[in-house]
Amino acid sequence: MEEAPNEAVLQETAEPTEEVVEENAVEQEIEQESAPESSDSSSSADPFAAAPAPSGNPNFDVFQWANNVDEVKNNVSVELFLFNKNYTPYKVRYSDGLMQNIKSLFMLEAVEYIIKEADKGLECRDYELSDGEDKVIYRIDLEKVGRAETLIHLIEHEYRDIAFFTDNEYEFKRIKGIIARFTYPGEDGQKSFYIAKGLAASAALKGKLSWELNGESFEPLTADVAIKVPEGNETAIIDGNIVIYNQSKFEKLFQYDYKSQVISEQKAKEIEDAYSLSFPEGLTLNALLEDKKPLVKKLQNIEIGEMKQDELLDYADEMQLELMTDDQGKIIIMDDKDLGMFVNLLNEDYFVSPVNGKRYEIKSKKLLDEPEGEPPRG
Repeated sequence: MEEAPNEAVLQETAEPTEEVVEENAVEQEIEQESAPESSDSSSSADPFAAAPAPSGNPNFDVFQWANNVDEVKNNVSVELFLFNKNYTPYKVRYSDGLMQNIKSLFMLEAVEYIIKEADKGLECRDYELSDGEDKVIYRIDLEKVGRAETLIHLIEHEYRDIAFFTDNEYEFKRIKGIIARFTYPGEDGQKSFYIAKGLAASAALKGKLSWELNGESFEPLTADVAIKVPEGNETAIIDGNIVIYNQSKFEKLFQYDYKSQVISEQKAKEIEDAYSLSFPEGLTLNALLEDKKPLVKKLQNIEIGEMKQDELLDYADEMQLELMTDDQGKIIIMDDKDLGMFVNLLNEDYFVSPVNGKRYEIKSKKLLDEPEGEPPRG
C-alpha cells in the first residue's frame, strides 16, 4: 500500500463553485434512485438507511471482520462526518481525489493492523477487562457508551436532518472528532461500519492566518480551513460493537470512564435502596450521575443510609432548602440542581453560623482531630 499523506483539506466557499452546482444536480438524481454507487456524500436522503443498531455481541470476531473487509476494500464507499462536543454530526463533502487518502487513513490502517498483528499474537478482549496490555484491542457494546450510541443513531436514523458543515456557521474550534462511514455490499444487503478519530483544535489551520509552501514559494492558503488528520488507529464501530485500538483516545473521544461508571452505578443502587426518590418520566439516577465526577467522588466518601430519609428532610427544612416531596413522601429529583442539593445534604455540606446566623454551603471540609486537654479559655 502506498503511504498516504497525513493532511486532508476541507474547503468551503461563500459562493457555489461549478463543482458544488454539479453535486447539487447529482443530489436531485440520487433522490430518485434507490441507492447510489458513488462515493459522494451529498445526497439529501440517506442512501444507506440502516435498521436499528444491533446489540453488541461478546463473541464478535474482529479478525473475521477485518478479513472480510480486506476482500471487498475496492468496492467500499465512504461518507465523512464531523461531530462537535455535543456529539452533533455534520456532513462533509470531499473531492474524488481524496477518496483513496480517506480509505488509507481510516479503513486500511484499521483493517491491516488487525490482519498483520493477528499472526503476532494480537488479542481482542472485553473492555471491562482492560489493563493497558500490549498486543491487545478491546471490545465493548455500543449501547454501553451513550455518546457513541447517540452519534451513530443520529447518523443512521436522522440523516436527512444533518447539516453540511461550514466553518462560518459552526466553527471548527467546536469540533471534537471525525467519523467515516464505510458501506459495502454484503450477502444480506448493504453493510456498514464506522471509524472515528479525535480532532484537536490545534489540528486546524485557518486560511486567513496560514500560508502554504508551494515549491520554493509561500502562497496564501486557498482553503477556509485545513486540518491534519491524526495517524494511528483509535476506534471502530461495527454491528453494535465498539472496537478500541487506543484506550486513552477512545475514553477521551467519547468521555467514557468505565471505573467511574461502575462506582456511579453502585452508588446509585445504594441510594435507591436507602431512600425513596421520584424522577420525571424517562429520567433515572444513573443518567443524572453520568459525567458528574465531583458528585460521584463525593458519594464515594459518604456512608449511604447513615442519615435516614426523615432526618435528611428535617435537615433540608432547617437549612430552608427547596427540597420537594411528592404525595407519597418521595424526594423529588427533577434535575442536576436537585441532585446536587440531595448529595450535599447527605454529606452535611450546609451549615448555619452560630456567630451571624447566616447559612453557608461548605465546598470542602476537613475533619479536625479530637481536642487534647482543656480549652485555652476554658
